[in-house]
Amino acid sequence: MGLLSKKDSKLILDPLADNNPITIQVLGICSALAITAELEASIVMSISVLFVMGVGNVVISLMRNVIPSKIRIIAQLIVVATLVIIVDLVLKAFAYELSKTLSVFVGLIITNCIIMGRFEAFALGNGIWRSFLDGIGNALGYGVILVIVGFFRELLGSGTLLGIPVLGDPIEKTGLYAIGYENNGFMLLSPMALIVVGIIIWVQRTKNKALVEDH
Repeated sequence: MGLLSKKDSKLILDPLADNNPITIQVLGICSALAITAELEASIVMSISVLFVMGVGNVVISLMRNVIPSKIRIIAQLIVVATLVIIVDLVLKAFAYELSKTLSVFVGLIITNCIIMGRFEAFALGNGIWRSFLDGIGNALGYGVILVIVGFFRELLGSGTLLGIPVLGDPIEKTGLYAIGYENNGFMLLSPMALIVVGIIIWVQRTKNKALVEDH
């Protein structure tokens, strides 16, 4: 028998595709708009949310029988705020320049509806292991979309990936720039993130007709 049962595996795999928190549940769109102009920022935000959701779901699951229902939202906010502070301090210690870029948006993890939604809908009613898997699965689903959007926005908007030129030098006119290619500055604007997410949603629903809602 494998480490994960079929039921447990679905907690990891479903959010990666058919129940993705961004493209299917339409949650967490704000961060997809805000920080995906650079691939590095997208990756760091994804890892941050992975930590907060994985650990947060476990903590809420551990506390689920002692949290009074009337203050459960406050308790959840305290947990997520504590974890976000840890993430912020780690970023400032080991990636200070990036922490300045992400400073406001790391703080907004506290109000990320994906995290609060999983605390409320899953961790409060399930055991530690399944809550951990649910947090990891949804964070990975969120992160995959952020990384895809960040990849295309940085590549087409700046001609770089992780800050490294991959299409040539636009000043010296080498690589693709030698044949007339120009960076698309619109890709660096927030609305383009929404368009890229829209394209991902269209591709996803084209491949899986079951995701198309009947009207």
